Amino acid sequence: MVRQKIQIKKIDNLTARQVTFSKRRRGVFKKAQELSTLCDAEIALIVFSATGKLFHYSSSSMMELIERHRRQSENSSKLGKPSLQLQENDNYGLLSKMLEEKTRELRQLKGEELQGLDMDELIKLEKRAHGVLNHVVETKNDKFFKEINMLMKKESKLMEENAKLKQQAEVRVDLLFSKIIYHFSYCIHALEFSSEFRILKS
Repeated sequence: MVRQKIQIKKIDNLTARQVTFSKRRRGVFKKAQELSTLCDAEIALIVFSATGKLFHYSSSSMMELIERHRRQSENSSKLGKPSLQLQENDNYGLLSKMLEEKTRELRQLKGEELQGLDMDELIKLEKRAHGVLNHVVETKNDKFFKEINMLMKKESKLMEENAKLKQQAEVRVDLLFSKIIYHFSYCIHALEFSSEFRILKS
């Protein structure tokens, strides 16, 4: 007679559920004991029934196995998350590698350490060198024209200031010349008046 396969679902009948729990629990604990004996494994089982009753089995000390499980879980968590020191070391290694690559590229642009490069790498380096040279020339020309423009502005400003100073000097000379002529005329009139006064007196 073929044994009918039991469908795995919650048993509605309370009595049947309790009987099944008791039988299955004993079966699980028996299998755990056999596994521990046959394979020298350390096993701990904790079971709570639907009514909250505790059942447990352990091949050795339950508390020692629970503590061992806790430590193992903590170690697994630490291994899964890299520490801050490891992250800093990784960042330092990455920055060091980038610095080394940039230093080598700079030396190659200066014509050094070219022996290990193949033809494609030399062509790429040549294009980069041309690009760098063009950028240097453009920057130099831009700065050169800016300096020329600045000097032209300074020259224009100096010319304006010289023109103002020249105009002020001309005004001062005209005023001085006018004062000289005035004083000279005054002296002549004074001499003429003095001569006439002498003649009349005599």
